[in-house]
Amino acid sequence: MRSGIYILIVIVLMSCGHAAPDDSSEEQSVVTPVTVTSAHTGPMADTIEMNATSTFLQKSIVKASANGYLTTVNAVVGKTAGNGEVLFVLKTKEAQSIGNTINSLDSTFKFSGLITIRAARTGHITEVNHQVGDYVQDGEQLAVINDVNSFVFVLNLPYELRPYVLGKKEVQLKLPDGQKLAGTITAVTAIVDSATQTQNVYIKVPADQLPVNLVAKVTIVKTAKTNAVFLPRQAVLANETQTEFWVMKVTGDTAAVKVPVKKGLETNGQVEIISPTFSGADQFVLTGNYGLADTATIKIVKQ
Repeated sequence: MRSGIYILIVIVLMSCGHAAPDDSSEEQSVVTPVTVTSAHTGPMADTIEMNATSTFLQKSIVKASANGYLTTVNAVVGKTAGNGEVLFVLKTKEAQSIGNTINSLDSTFKFSGLITIRAARTGHITEVNHQVGDYVQDGEQLAVINDVNSFVFVLNLPYELRPYVLGKKEVQLKLPDGQKLAGTITAVTAIVDSATQTQNVYIKVPADQLPVNLVAKVTIVKTAKTNAVFLPRQAVLANETQTEFWVMKVTGDTAAVKVPVKKGLETNGQVEIISPTFSGADQFVLTGNYGLADTATIKIVKQ
C-alpha cells in the first residue's frame, strides 16, 4: 500500500517538473498572397452614352405639272436621283387624244405633247406613287425624294442633361459595325416632348452613304481631366454603405497598410484618386485585398 502511494507521489512530482508547451510561441503570422498594381496619371473623362437615329430632315415632293398619262417612269425606290435627272415623262390628255391627228395633217409640226418631270435636288427616292400608263392630275404627288444634304442623326436628349450638350459642337458617334464618326451638333430644337421630357438634337456627320433609321451610340463628355491619378477599380475597397473608401498600400514588399482615399471620376474600370497624393512608384494590392487587415503581412506572387 505504501509503495503504491510512493509511486503516485513520484509521478505527480515528475509532471510538475515539466512546463506545458507555450501555444503562443508556436503561432506564426499569416502571410496572404497578393498581386499588386501602381497608380497611373493620364486623361480621364466622365461620359454619357445615348442612342441617336439617322433620318432626313427635308423631303422633296415630285408632282405632276399637268393632266395626262405617264409614258416613262425612271424613279425607283432606293435609287439616288441626281439634281435635274428625268424621273417621269408625262403625255398630256390633249396630246393623247389629238396629237396623232395633228401630226397626220402636218408632219413638220412634230407635236408630241410630252412633258419631262425632273428631280429638283439630289436625294434618295423613298416613295414612288405611280407607274407607266397611270393617269395623273395636275399637282398630284408622283414620288418623294429625301434631300441628302439634310441627313442627320437625331438624339433624344433628356432635358436634365442639357448643360452637358449646350455650348458643345463636337461629339463622337459609334455605328453598330464599330465605325466611329466625328459628329457636329448643328441645332437643338425648341420643343420638348411632354411625355418623355426629351429634346431633339441634330448631329451632322461627314458620311453620306448611311441608311435611315440607323441607330448609333453618341458619347457626350460630362467632365474631363488631363492629368488625373487613377487606380484599377479592383484596388479600391469600400464599406457596405459605400461611404468610406480605402486602398491597401504596399510597404517594404512584405506588408500592406490601409490608406483612406477620396475618389473622383470612374470610367472604363478605373477610379480617380483625388486624395491623398500618390506617385507612380507606389504599389497597391490588386487581388487578395478583400478582408485584408491593416498592416497585414503579404507575399507578392505576381507583379
